Amino acid sequence: MDEALLRRLVPEVLTVLVRRGAGFAEAEDAVQEGLLDAVRSWPQDPPRDPKAWLVTVSWRRLVDATRAEGARRRREERLEAEPTAGPVPSADDSLRLYFLCAHPALTPSSAVALTLRAVGGLTTRQIAEAYLVPEATVAQRISRAKRTVARAGLGESGDVATVLRVLYLVFNEGYSGDVDLAAEAVRLTRQLASVVDHPEVAGLLALELLHHARRAARTDATGALVPLAEQDRSRWDTTLVAEGVAVLQSALARDRLGPFQAQAAIAALHADAQRAEETDWGQIVEWYDELLRLEDSPVVRLNRAVAVGEADGGPAGLAALAGLDASLPRHSAVAAHLHERCGDPTTAARLYAEAARRAGSARERDHLVRQAARLNSAG
Repeated sequence: MDEALLRRLVPEVLTVLVRRGAGFAEAEDAVQEGLLDAVRSWPQDPPRDPKAWLVTVSWRRLVDATRAEGARRRREERLEAEPTAGPVPSADDSLRLYFLCAHPALTPSSAVALTLRAVGGLTTRQIAEAYLVPEATVAQRISRAKRTVARAGLGESGDVATVLRVLYLVFNEGYSGDVDLAAEAVRLTRQLASVVDHPEVAGLLALELLHHARRAARTDATGALVPLAEQDRSRWDTTLVAEGVAVLQSALARDRLGPFQAQAAIAALHADAQRAEETDWGQIVEWYDELLRLEDSPVVRLNRAVAVGEADGGPAGLAALAGLDASLPRHSAVAAHLHERCGDPTTAARLYAEAARRAGSARERDHLVRQAARLNSAG
C-alpha cells in the first residue's frame, strides 16, 4: 500500500466532493471511509486510476450517509444526479482546502489538526502521536473544527498569511511519534508554493528548508540537544541548504519583503558560515532590524538581543534585552548566555537553572541543567 499516494490524493478527492456540493465535514468523513476501503481492497486489486477510484467510492459513501441521516430530498436528488465515475480533473485544486482549514473562526490548534487531517492526509492516530496527546483529544478537535467551518460557511476562509502561520506552527512541532511534522510541513508548503505565486510562501518554504537542513546535527548520539554554535556542520544537509537559498533569492528579487523572507535570510546567514565563529552577526542584526520593522514582537526582540550580544558583546546584548518581560519563554536562557559572555558565570549559572525550571521540554531542560552544572563546576 502506497501511503504517500493516499496522502497526496486525500486533498484532491476532498476538493472534488466539496466542489460537487458536499459539505466539508460530510465530505471529509466520506473520504476517510473511502481510504479504509482502499486499504482493504487495493493490495489484492489495485485500481488503474487510484484518484478516480477513491472519488467514486467516497462519493458513494457520501450518498449512503446522506440517505441514512435523512437529508433533505432535494439535496439527495442533486447528489445522486452527479456522475460517480468517469474522468476526474487532474489539476491540483487543493488550495481551497488550505484556506478552509485556516478559517478565521478556528483556534490555532484546531486549524493545525484540521490541516494535517484534510490536507496532509494523516490519520487521527498519527496526529495524536505526533502531538503526544490522546487520540480522543485530537478527534474532538477535528470534529469541533469541522462543525465550526460548517456553521461559519464556506464563503469565508483564511488568507495567505493565516495559511502560512498554520503551516509554520506545524513545522515548529518538529518530530515525535511515527510522523515527522517538520518534513510534513515542508511537503505541504512545497505543494502550496506550486499553486500560489507569493513571495512570502516562498519565504516560508526557504525558512523551513534551511532549518530542516540542520535536523541531523541538532542532537548527539544520546539524544541530547546540541546548540547551533556547537553543531557539527558537516552533518547539515547541503542539498536542502542550496535549495533554501535559491528559493529565498528568487523571493527577495521580487522586492516584496515579508517576515518569513527576513527570517529565512537570517537562517541563510547561519548556513553560510562554515564554522560558528565565521557567522556574520552584524548582518544578522541588520536582518533582525528589518524583521522588527515588519513584525515587532517580544520574541523577535529576544532573538535580536542574542544576535547583538554576539555582534557587539555581552553588555550590548543585555542592553538590547532590557525592557523585555522576564516571564517571556527563553528570556532566562538568553540572559544567562549574555551574562556568561559578560564574564559573570555566577549569575549565568543561576539563570540557566531558572531557565531549566521553566523549560518546555525535557530535552531543553536537560540541556540547561548541564549548562548550569558546567559553570558551577568551573567556579
